[in-house]
Amino acid sequence: EVQLVESGGGSVQAGGSLRLSCTASGFDFGDSEMGWFRQGPGNECELVASIESVGRTYYSDSVKGRFIISPDNTKNSIYLQMSSLKEEETAKYICAAELVVSEGHALPSKTPCYHGADYWGKGTLVTVSS
Repeated sequence: EVQLVESGGGSVQAGGSLRLSCTASGFDFGDSEMGWFRQGPGNECELVASIESVGRTYYSDSVKGRFIISPDNTKNSIYLQMSSLKEEETAKYICAAELVVSEGHALPSKTPCYHGADYWGKGTLVTVSS
């Protein structure tokens, strides 16, 4: 059974930091691109950050310089270190994975949540207050 299990969400004041975790099971972690989506209005998901199996990373322009995505291949996990959080970044953050056939960035930058990637977690809520 495929599972993506997120943790680490919570409440933080603007300017603060949080670290999200996502642990994968049931598929080959090493043959996938893993990423974090942020759920917005209308159930649209924006890709915040992703990491390919070769270690190449992608960040949306809005989080560059503030968020860092990293893997722990020994634990089939990825992490999202979020710093200098803003109120407007309050959202459900959802971990997703795309099995990749060839090298390259595969996850879409925007997609209806729970579509556009092979596997999705249930998400973890991040609340940023002033």
